[in-house]
Amino acid sequence: MACSSCSTGTDGKPKGCKSNGTCGTDSCNKLTVFDWLSNMSLPNGIEPFNCVEVRFKNGRKHFFKNTENLSLSMGDVVATEASPGHDVGMVSLTGELVRIQMKKKKVDPDSDEVLKIYRKATQKDIDIWEEVRSKEEKIKTRAREIAIRLNLSMKISDIEFQGDASKATFYYTADDRVDFRQLIKEFAREFNTRIEMRQIGLRQEAARLGGIGSCGRELCCSTWLTDFRSVSTSAARYQQLSLNPQKLAGQCGKLKCCLNYELDTYLECLKSFPKTDIKLYTKKGTAVCQKIDIFKGFLWYAYEGEWMTWHKLTAEQANKIIASNKKRESIGSLEEFEVVLQMEEEKPDFNNVVGQDSLTRFDKPQQGKKKRRNKKRRKKNNPSSSKNAK
Repeated sequence: MACSSCSTGTDGKPKGCKSNGTCGTDSCNKLTVFDWLSNMSLPNGIEPFNCVEVRFKNGRKHFFKNTENLSLSMGDVVATEASPGHDVGMVSLTGELVRIQMKKKKVDPDSDEVLKIYRKATQKDIDIWEEVRSKEEKIKTRAREIAIRLNLSMKISDIEFQGDASKATFYYTADDRVDFRQLIKEFAREFNTRIEMRQIGLRQEAARLGGIGSCGRELCCSTWLTDFRSVSTSAARYQQLSLNPQKLAGQCGKLKCCLNYELDTYLECLKSFPKTDIKLYTKKGTAVCQKIDIFKGFLWYAYEGEWMTWHKLTAEQANKIIASNKKRESIGSLEEFEVVLQMEEEKPDFNNVVGQDSLTRFDKPQQGKKKRRNKKRRKKNNPSSSKNAK
C-alpha cells in the first residue's frame, strides 16, 4: 500500500515518494511497524507509556521521552533533542509496543541516553528540514570528489543532515583505517557546517541504500531485518548449494542473509542421515556416497572403480548397512537394498487439439505455390470430375 504522494501523475508517470521514503501516512517506509494494540484501550488507572519511537532517514530509529505529554500518533513530525541543536523526525511507534521494543533492545526508559521530544515540528522546522534534505545528493557527489582528490581509500555512501542544518553526518565504508583529518577540514570549509564521520559495515550500507535482491523483492535488511547474524559457508554446504561466490553473495558483497532462513530445517532433516564420509563395505566392493536428497530422504552410492553406476538407497537402508558393518556382518551388495523406482506415465490433464505440443509440427514439407495453382486450374477445367468425386 502506497501513500498519496506515490500515486500516478497526470501524464501517466509515477510521482514517486516526494519525501524520499518518509511518508506522512507511514505506509511505505523502511522497517515500518504495525501497531496491533492501537484499537485496545488501557485499563483504568494506568497512564500511557511516555516514550515513543522516532524514525529518521533510511530507517534510523531512536527512542525519546514525551516529557511534555504531547498527543502523538504515528506519522507526526516532531522536533527532538540533539547535540547540538535539535533534530527532526517522524513518530514510527507509540504506546505499549514501544515498551516491548525498548525491552527487546535493552534500553532503559529512565536512562540519560534516552533524550526528550521538544515539540511538534512547526512549518519553519519542516521547511529547513526539507531544504537541507534536498541538498544531500549534490553534497554527496562533491564529497566523493574531495575524497578522491585526497587519495583516501574510502567510499562515502550516504549523507544525513540534522533537522536544524547544524550538523551533517557522512557515512562511509573502508577496508582499512582512514586518516580523514584533512578531509574534515575541507568538508567544513566547503559545506559550512559541522561534520561528523561515521564508519559503517557493508551490510549496514546495503540496508541504508536499499535495492532489489536476486529474488526480485526488496532487500530484507532495508525492509524488515533489524539484526545482522553471521553467515558462514557451512550454511550453503548443509543446503547442498554450490560454493559459487557470485550466486551466494548479496549486494553488500557478503553471503546472503537468507542462507540462514531454512538452515534449521535442513539441520533437523540431516539428523536422520548418515555422514557422507562413511563408506559402505559389501562383498561386491566398497561404496562411497555421491549425492543426497535431504527432503526426499535418498542417498546415491557408487562402488570404487565403478563411479558411473549409482545405487539409490534410503536413509534407513544406509543406516542399516552401516550398523551391520559395525557388527561385522556380511552384506552381499547394494543391489539387495537399492530402491526400485516405478516410473508411471503421467497423463496430461489437457487434450491436444491442434498439436501444439509436437516438436516436429513445423518439419512437414509445405506445398509450393505452383502445385496449388495447378490444382486450382484442374478444378476449373474439369468441373465434372469434382462432382463425380462427391
